[in-house]
Amino acid sequence: MTPPTIGASATADADAVSRPSLARTVAQRERARRRRDARGAWSLLSPSVVILGVMVGYPAVLMVVQSFTDYTVRDKVQGTLPDFIGFENYIDLFTKSDFPAVLTRSLALMVVLTALIILFGVLVAVLMTRLTRFWRILVSVGLLLAWALPPLTATVVWGWIFDTQYGVVNWLLNTVTGTDAWTNHAWLLDPLSFYFVLTIIVVWQGIPFVAFTTYAALGQVPAEVLEASALDGATGWSRFRMVVFPYLRSVLTVVLVLQIIWNLRIFTQVYALQSRGGIAADTNVLGTYLFRQGVGEFGATAAIGVVMVVLLLCLSWGYVRTTLREEEL
Repeated sequence: MTPPTIGASATADADAVSRPSLARTVAQRERARRRRDARGAWSLLSPSVVILGVMVGYPAVLMVVQSFTDYTVRDKVQGTLPDFIGFENYIDLFTKSDFPAVLTRSLALMVVLTALIILFGVLVAVLMTRLTRFWRILVSVGLLLAWALPPLTATVVWGWIFDTQYGVVNWLLNTVTGTDAWTNHAWLLDPLSFYFVLTIIVVWQGIPFVAFTTYAALGQVPAEVLEASALDGATGWSRFRMVVFPYLRSVLTVVLVLQIIWNLRIFTQVYALQSRGGIAADTNVLGTYLFRQGVGEFGATAAIGVVMVVLLLCLSWGYVRTTLREEEL
């Protein structure tokens, strides 16, 4: 066996010394690249962060702080500091006001509106997949017109349809029944019929978004999967539930969360109908209640706003958690 030469031994020692230095160099370059990427990312995000901080962060912090004070319009005019009263605004909100009833009413209305919008929106989307090109375009145009109409304009139009004296609905019901029982019938005076009209307006304008979104998602379902399920003898409902719905789950989850948030923050339609004859005390939802609650009582209204934000965060937390988990995977 030939002993190693002096040159080979020196080369081996040099390689042994250079490997750690090479590893350190690679690690340093990787850290430098990460810092460079981080600086680039923050430079792109900084304008949005600043805007969010000014437009959202500051008002949110101010609202939380004011909810623990007795801040009123008098303090604002006189330039005096309000007194810190702790949780008194929150206690009064749930014990000395109509807020619990308004909250219950708003949640019940949100559930009904969301369920109807999702149901009819998905049905319309499935129907559009079965229509010919001409009828699909016609339905799409009709949905776009309903969607593009401003909420206030839509409420005014539907208010005319349900008008007490000149409404088409009262005339049609009198014609169908052959009586005058529906003459001068005030749909907005009774809370139940008020919410019936409100539900028609909101659902009518909410269906297009769900329909278009679901129709786009249906286009991602592989045709061969549907054909295979049909060959296996699956019925229409079973095919939708077992085959199509898994492809729609993520899209419908986003749509569901958005509808919950939008329907819980509804304001324009309720306020417009109340202006046409609805009794505000019996038909207020969170948005209109906050608007009408003691003009200038900034501390009390800030407490209502904080409760609404916490409620919306709780309702949407499931979706946020699911999204974060999917991103980690």
